[in-house]
Amino acid sequence: MASLEQYADQYQNIRFERRNGILQITFHTNNGPLQWGAGPHEEFPRAFADIGSDRQNRVIILTGTGDAFSGPQGTAAGAPKRSPQEWDKTYWEGKRLLTNLLDIEVPMIAAVNGPALRHSEIPLLCDIVLAADTAAFQDSGHFMSNLVPGDGVHIVYPMLLGPNRARYFLLTGQSIPAQEAQQLGLVSEVLPPQTLLPRAWELAEQIAQKSDLVLRYTRVATTQHIKRQMQDLLGYGLSLEGLGSADSLLNQ
Repeated sequence: MASLEQYADQYQNIRFERRNGILQITFHTNNGPLQWGAGPHEEFPRAFADIGSDRQNRVIILTGTGDAFSGPQGTAAGAPKRSPQEWDKTYWEGKRLLTNLLDIEVPMIAAVNGPALRHSEIPLLCDIVLAADTAAFQDSGHFMSNLVPGDGVHIVYPMLLGPNRARYFLLTGQSIPAQEAQQLGLVSEVLPPQTLLPRAWELAEQIAQKSDLVLRYTRVATTQHIKRQMQDLLGYGLSLEGLGSADSLLNQ
């Protein structure tokens, strides 16, 4: 079992704050909005494993820093072009990024503080998703950047949007603003940025009134079907993404 004292200072891209069993994890890059790259991709699977094995965590709030949840906008020039041997690390981390997140067995609340342009599936795997009215959801790092969308977006978005709408979203690089995301069922509440985190804490404190076992087992019960889809489809999708990456390497 992990303790907050052991992992609180271990991650360059995450800040931790815990009060009364409610752990707020805040993504950042140099104290500004999170910029996806090799660092977060390596850190987040380990961090989610630590969070999930810390029995003092009873409710999780997940948020970003500043005016964006995650970026930068993906481009074809920035998409990875790797050999199969080089892709193996990405494959290993990519599987654990989402499976370790789903193995956090306490309720999770996402407070999406701004546009989520990269790995927008992460907040959508939380149990309650709140969004600032400035937020938007996009998969800018895959198909529109000449990369196969196989690292979990191919599971999460069809599950939430339906297969046809999700394929349109992934193939066109559509950006879904917060209000539309609420209408589509991705988001539960849309709030002014200044009230987003207070509302997340209000809900967390309400949820934390339940017993430890009710908290843990409710999360387990309501994510089991998602974990089954990850087990069946995530590794395969990452393998296809790796083939596309290797093809781009050969043809550059």
